[in-house]
Amino acid sequence: MEKWHENLRKQYEAVPVPDEAKKRTEAGIRKAKEERMKNNIIHYFKRAGGTAAAAVAAIALLSNTSPTIAQAMEQIPVIGAISQVVTFRTYENQTGHMEARVNVPEIEESGKTIPANEEMDQYAQALIDEYEKTVREQAGEGNYSLDSTYETVFENDKYVCIVVHTTVAQGGAAQFTKAFTIEKKNGESISLLELLENDESRLNAVSDSIKAQMREQMAADENVIYYLDSDMPEQDFKGLTGEESFYFSQNGELVVAFDEYQVAPGYMGAVEFTIPTEVTGNLAGN
Repeated sequence: MEKWHENLRKQYEAVPVPDEAKKRTEAGIRKAKEERMKNNIIHYFKRAGGTAAAAVAAIALLSNTSPTIAQAMEQIPVIGAISQVVTFRTYENQTGHMEARVNVPEIEESGKTIPANEEMDQYAQALIDEYEKTVREQAGEGNYSLDSTYETVFENDKYVCIVVHTTVAQGGAAQFTKAFTIEKKNGESISLLELLENDESRLNAVSDSIKAQMREQMAADENVIYYLDSDMPEQDFKGLTGEESFYFSQNGELVVAFDEYQVAPGYMGAVEFTIPTEVTGNLAGN
């Protein structure tokens, strides 16, 4: 039996293999080895992190060794699959009848710099600076309240959305919403216009959807008022600029947020509009 198997093996190996097929086979083997090495390295850096110097040295070595691996390393996101959003700092102050509490969010990624963190901190600091300016000007004798909190409202493998809710009370109260939609590939926040690939026609389509929703809500409820189709057209909502706050709903739909008084009277508060995916397409990449 063993001799029979040996004869079969020799006959099989004696079959001539065309040069083209042989080249394809060898190329496939090389590619498989590169892919296996790439996956092992990516897995290592995700788990171990390593020092900055070691990471740079490894990337340089791999880039010189294989273009395939170099390209894969460029595609590793700055922010991991599940982001760690924490309170970076909390500002608290009480002076007379003036008080403030501001929670500042931050995305934690070991050994990595997240550009959006600085942007979120600057936004919070602007709120704090305005509060402290008012305290100095009124010597703590007035009534002023500042409260700013945040929440993570959406996350997938491409984006994480952090929404900052701020209420300022001074005589009356005003609500502000600032959303940071952050790309995981580079850790940077993205504008609405950038999300729409700087396409004005797509931005106009979102504006038209918002206007249609405004008209529908006003027709259904006389207590709902937006700055649209009014007796003062110069104050009406004309359309989006592309710099408005936005985030994604849990279903991956685009949500555009407006501050109080921005597109409606103050009693309407901060308002938001969810844009159907039929208008935007699958922007979130779910």
